[in-house]
Amino acid sequence: MGNRGSRHHRHAADQQPPPAPPKPQAHAPPPQQQPKPKPAAAPAAADAGAVGRVLGRPMEDVRATYTFGRELGRGQFGVTYLVTHRETGQRFACKSIATRKLVHRDDIEDVRREVQIMHHLTGHRNIVELRGAYEDRHSVNLVMELCEGGELFDRIIARGHYTERAAAALCREIVAVVHSCHSMGVFHRDLKPENFLFLNDKEDSPLKATDFGLSVFFKPGETFKDLVGSAYYVAPEVLKRHYGAEADIWSAGIMLYILLSGVPPFWAENEDGIFDAVLRGHIDFSSDPWSSISNGAKDLVKKMLRQDPKERLTASEILNHPWIREDGEAPDKPLDITVISRMKQFRAMNKLKKVALKVINCLECGIYSSKILDFKEQIILISFIITRLLLRTYQMKRLWASKKCLDPWIQITVGQLLLKS
Repeated sequence: MGNRGSRHHRHAADQQPPPAPPKPQAHAPPPQQQPKPKPAAAPAAADAGAVGRVLGRPMEDVRATYTFGRELGRGQFGVTYLVTHRETGQRFACKSIATRKLVHRDDIEDVRREVQIMHHLTGHRNIVELRGAYEDRHSVNLVMELCEGGELFDRIIARGHYTERAAAALCREIVAVVHSCHSMGVFHRDLKPENFLFLNDKEDSPLKATDFGLSVFFKPGETFKDLVGSAYYVAPEVLKRHYGAEADIWSAGIMLYILLSGVPPFWAENEDGIFDAVLRGHIDFSSDPWSSISNGAKDLVKKMLRQDPKERLTASEILNHPWIREDGEAPDKPLDITVISRMKQFRAMNKLKKVALKVINCLECGIYSSKILDFKEQIILISFIITRLLLRTYQMKRLWASKKCLDPWIQITVGQLLLKS
């Protein structure tokens, strides 16, 4: 669950049909093929008129409209590339999902629903815009608005200074996404920092939600049973397999806790330990830096992370909380420097997970070469291997067992990297 960035332990979910069909997309027609002696030499022509099994509409060759560039990211089911429109030169991001990986009917329904939901939410300032959906014999390609401003934590770390007021502004944008989704009948189900990107490098750049691969349409009071999400952000009722849209509020609350402290409220050396901590529900507000955090911030976090989902604030109530409002009471003083350092460690751990996922995906595709990783990724992987070897020593195991004099994030990192003998 935690290491699988897109879809986890999927089961069929009882859902009503989506409230609105996807808007039809107008794409540039593929270039006319010249007559050739071998039909196999013109794959676009071969697909002409054929109906895709995923999107259920005529196949189109996305490469007839866009040229593909470097890889931007990689998940369990798809790879995102930088693409350029052949006529206008405008750049976009294209998420390519290999149809051979869509083995089960649920997988196909998930992709269809992702396209429907992104069309349904088009126009919101904080949601990435879907420009077109294409399917050929090998993949489904979702062409989206390109977000070049980097991930949420990267922007914070790069600034080097950080205040409660800045955390309130970021949380306000995150909750605005949740509010819009819920008001339009969409339950996100996988809110986490990695799924939010800045549109550009400008100081006033909007923060965009980018991944709706696990999202579903819902009606008020509807409950779900499938276990989805990411370990640190999953709500207790999700683990109990009986939950509703209130689980999005929990995930946003976890993000706010990390924004203020640099460390998640629930952690352990493995996923099962994290899940146990989530179910116990003890949240630490006594350790540093919480003594220097305002009471208003702590009040909001507590109300977003109530164990009973019915007692949590709604997205609308959160946006009206005195601490988070644009003219609210969040102080403009810098947070403790440990918040940034812990955030750096958290970001490094996520990068390692992405490298590992990239290697696994390439090996599954039969690619066995060091060229699958760039230089920085090779350094990350080598450092990880060396660290694991060092952590196998008896002294490190004793240190982990005592857990004394260790920063919480060091404890997490040691626990996750430690090989059990």
